[in-house]
Amino acid sequence: MASPKVLIPFYSRSGTIERLAKAVAEGAESEGAEVRLRRARELIGHDIMSSVPGWKESAEAMNALYPAPTAEDAVWADAVIFGTPTRFGNVSSELKAYIDGLGGLWAQGKLVGKAGSVFAGSSQQHGGNESTVISLWNPLAHLGFIIVPTGYADPVMFAGAGSPYGASVISGNPPAGPSEAELAVARFQGKRVAQVAKKLIAP
Repeated sequence: MASPKVLIPFYSRSGTIERLAKAVAEGAESEGAEVRLRRARELIGHDIMSSVPGWKESAEAMNALYPAPTAEDAVWADAVIFGTPTRFGNVSSELKAYIDGLGGLWAQGKLVGKAGSVFAGSSQQHGGNESTVISLWNPLAHLGFIIVPTGYADPVMFAGAGSPYGASVISGNPPAGPSEAELAVARFQGKRVAQVAKKLIAP
């Protein structure tokens, strides 16, 4: 069976979503997937970033490790797993800007039939993780993705972390996490999406 190609475009400010993204990647790789990790870039200037302690330095460190996601990355992939912190119960503007930039691929039907999934993170228990994941299913449907939730398809889903919609992290403020249980759900999500992608690309 062919090895699936998995794109993980994410936005992370403090590194919390980055750690969840790396766990998702580990899960996909355990199924033999080739993975591209990509970090969405800030939409604001360095002056504003510099006013928040650690933001500019963290962004520069992550940007040195991960290229920005491109439309070509999405065409390359058999599956795309999006990761975002919550912003008032919704997707971050940085990741949404990348998704909005896929309009040309939408017009050509280039993303139709690919597997799509979402993970998220918030600082509080009721910070909007589930609503953020589900809100991203709308653009995924418009783009033609086959949406793959985590479901309760593995014992790790019963450990009180994540949700049947997608992996998530509750980081606290200041951020501390993800926990091992949250990372386990993220690994399962990557594994599950890679398994579905394998079936979608099978001859």
